[in-house]
Amino acid sequence: MKYGSIKAFCFVVLACVFVMPAIGDRQTADLNSIVLEGFNGDTFHEWNDGRRQRIYEFSWALRGSKFTARGTDEDGNEMVFPQSTYVKAWPVAVFGFQRDDVKSFGIRGKFDRQGFNWIDIYPVEGSGEEDVPFEIPLPGRVRYFDLWVWSGNMDLWVEGYIRDHEGIVHAIQFGNLAFAGWRNLRGFVPNHVRQEKRTMPNHANLKFVKFRIWTKPTEKVHDFYVYFKQFKVLTDTFETLFDGDQLADPDIIPDLWSGGDGLSGSTGRQ
Repeated sequence: MKYGSIKAFCFVVLACVFVMPAIGDRQTADLNSIVLEGFNGDTFHEWNDGRRQRIYEFSWALRGSKFTARGTDEDGNEMVFPQSTYVKAWPVAVFGFQRDDVKSFGIRGKFDRQGFNWIDIYPVEGSGEEDVPFEIPLPGRVRYFDLWVWSGNMDLWVEGYIRDHEGIVHAIQFGNLAFAGWRNLRGFVPNHVRQEKRTMPNHANLKFVKFRIWTKPTEKVHDFYVYFKQFKVLTDTFETLFDGDQLADPDIIPDLWSGGDGLSGSTGRQ
């Protein structure tokens, strides 16, 4: 073997020795399934994002597109659609038969004409007329979303919308609702959606904006029902530790710069 070839071989070996650990570190994953919303009627939500406990308070509101129907009930009271409520129903495959503590989120839609109508289901803070849209901070680097949906075999489909750290909104496809009963739907996050940055702090978590139920122009939309249960994510919560990693923690930085010791950022309460 010539001297030049030996030299090149040694260079490749040294490169692998120094580069492989760094690559291996970036590829390390700690996948966790985290329930973001049980759709049980609770406004208090708590989960661990890999660094600390997160606590949020929000509920769900509905908004319909242009041809949303209006009417009156048997007592002459005005009925505005879409409507929502919590009902004692659930997917037996997940929760079994005998349960007194489980509910699901019901959505009733009604439109005056067929077409590409839609219903938005979005999280809000506050109550009544003071509802303020709230985007749910998502833990870790999300691989996919998981949602149980009941359908009456309607030709509808469900999307989810997420916002990245640059403010760009991306649509996530959960799928068609042309089935009867409960079904588990998944929405995968495309690889092109950035969830981390090169510079510190490199956390670039996504936020969940809303669900949207679409109707197809060939489907009757005079009255229909859809139910949601157990919305969760499969996410990678692994974080690389290094000397001074707390200085790259966006929850601690504000406290440090206000003269604190950073400990107040450890609760994660929002």
